[in-house]
Amino acid sequence: MTWVTGANGSPYGVTNLPYGVFRRSGDQPRIGVRIGDLVLDLAGAEAAGLVLAGGALSRPTLNEFMALGRPQWTAVRQRVTELLTDSAHQDAVRPLLIGLAEVELLLPFDVADYVDFYSSEHHAANIGQIFRPGQPPLLPNWKHLPIGYHGRAGTVVVSGTPVVRPRGQRATPEGPVTGPSARLDIEAEIGFVVGVPSPLGSPVDVADFADHVFGVVLVNDWSARDIQAWEYQPLGPFLGKSFATSVSAWVTPLEALGAAFVPAPEQDPVVAEYLRDVPHLGLDLRIAVDWNGERVTEPPFATMYWTPAQQLAHLTVNGASLRTGDLYASGTVSGPDRGQVGSFLELTWGGTEPVTIAGESRTFLADGDTVTLTATAPGVDGTVVALGEVTGTISSAR
Repeated sequence: MTWVTGANGSPYGVTNLPYGVFRRSGDQPRIGVRIGDLVLDLAGAEAAGLVLAGGALSRPTLNEFMALGRPQWTAVRQRVTELLTDSAHQDAVRPLLIGLAEVELLLPFDVADYVDFYSSEHHAANIGQIFRPGQPPLLPNWKHLPIGYHGRAGTVVVSGTPVVRPRGQRATPEGPVTGPSARLDIEAEIGFVVGVPSPLGSPVDVADFADHVFGVVLVNDWSARDIQAWEYQPLGPFLGKSFATSVSAWVTPLEALGAAFVPAPEQDPVVAEYLRDVPHLGLDLRIAVDWNGERVTEPPFATMYWTPAQQLAHLTVNGASLRTGDLYASGTVSGPDRGQVGSFLELTWGGTEPVTIAGESRTFLADGDTVTLTATAPGVDGTVVALGEVTGTISSAR
């Protein structure tokens, strides 16, 4: 229980305590922790000697703090929990609590590299049926390794940033044309933020996942399906993906998700030795997708075939190094039912089965549309932990 008014029973209570970066009007960015509908100014707390992190909490992004490693992450989390639960600290801490309505939330970390995976068997099978009817839905390599691609770190943006409709080449019966995408889509995903780096040439073992990954963010990997379909042969996603990737303003630490780890789906055939994570665990994260305020789908992350630890091991098996601020995303999260898919490509079955939004028949995103992703996980002692939401509104192409 916390002494902070309104925070008990909140999905942003003391069992969560996600980290973010905020700014008051005219001020410099500051690191904070969310508690209920308030943010605790950790830069101010460190300056006052209430929390010790070697000055890392006084920086304008989380990167220096994330690089300190799990013992320091744990120590700071325990101290912040103490400050917010022991009433003896009220007088010192209360002046450092600021209402969320008074601050601007910023991208919480400098993104070093961005990698996106393709780890939902249901999503991969749906895409296979849509694009390769009459053929096996999964390609031969899919159950042997986590498929992924290297994305563009410079276009990762914080929740609330407008998404400008991308332009590019797309195929038509008369040949390729250049112009705004007509099949703009979403991808509901979970992202993992790396804190501790690794040396070039040294793979990271599946067992070391929690020593490197600081926390989790919701991700919307906006996708221009018509640009993607024309360009991806033979090298894969490029301009259809690189125009914008939205992430939460709050990074939920792995320690807040300790009660959310659950057995992951059984893998058959047996995976390569470097991918054998024991125990084989995924996360019980329940995502919801709202399209112009209407709930359209609820993707379950627990169904993902490849686990976050396996993704990290595969990302580095060739000796690729990790850097503080690396972001790797799960790929589109989809369950077995149409109401559990993580893209509108699947929801409308390639645009052939429109859905009704606010009385209108819709397939892909129109200018002015707003999409919001939210997610929750089970917390300790029956509590609920919320991930920071991800929202974006489509602006006209420029």
